[in-house]
Amino acid sequence: MIKIGLISDTHHFLDPQIPEFFSGVDEIWHAGDFGTIAIARELERIAPVTGVYGNIDGRDIRLEYPLNQRFVKEGVDVWMTHIGGNPGRYALPLLKEMEANPPDLFICGHTHVLKIARDKELNNMIYMNPGAAGIQGFQEFRTMVRFNLDQGKVKDAEVINLGRRSLR
Repeated sequence: MIKIGLISDTHHFLDPQIPEFFSGVDEIWHAGDFGTIAIARELERIAPVTGVYGNIDGRDIRLEYPLNQRFVKEGVDVWMTHIGGNPGRYALPLLKEMEANPPDLFICGHTHVLKIARDKELNNMIYMNPGAAGIQGFQEFRTMVRFNLDQGKVKDAEVINLGRRSLR
C-alpha cells in the first residue's frame, strides 16, 4: 500500500498546515500551478514529489516537471495533467487518447474546484481534482486530498480542508 498526498494550484503559497496533513504520506503528487520551484522543494522535505507543470508555471518548473505524467503505481494506471477538463468534457488535446486508453485514475487541477467522481463512460475511471491549496483564485475553501493505492485499487480518499481562501 502506498499513501499519496494530492495537491494542486498552490500558486506560490504553501500553507503551513501542509506538512502536518501530509505527514506519513509516501509520495506527494502536484497537479500543476506550483508557482515556483521553491514550493516543490518544500514539498520534497515531506515526501518525494511527482508533478506536472501548470499554465502559470515558469521555466524552472517546466524543466523539472512535464505537461503530462502517465505511470503505473501499485497496480493503478495513473494519468496526471494540469488542464484536464471534467468527466464528459475532457480537454480536447487529451480526448482521443482518453477514449482509446483510459487510465484507472485521472488527476488534474486548474479549475480550483474539488471533484472526485467515477466516469462510467470511460471504463469507470476515477476522476480526481484536489481543488486549489493556494490563496489565488475564486474558490471559497482551499483543499487537497489524501488517498491510498493498494493492489490495483484507489482507497480511502479523504478531502482536507485548509480553510477559507482569504487569510484575513
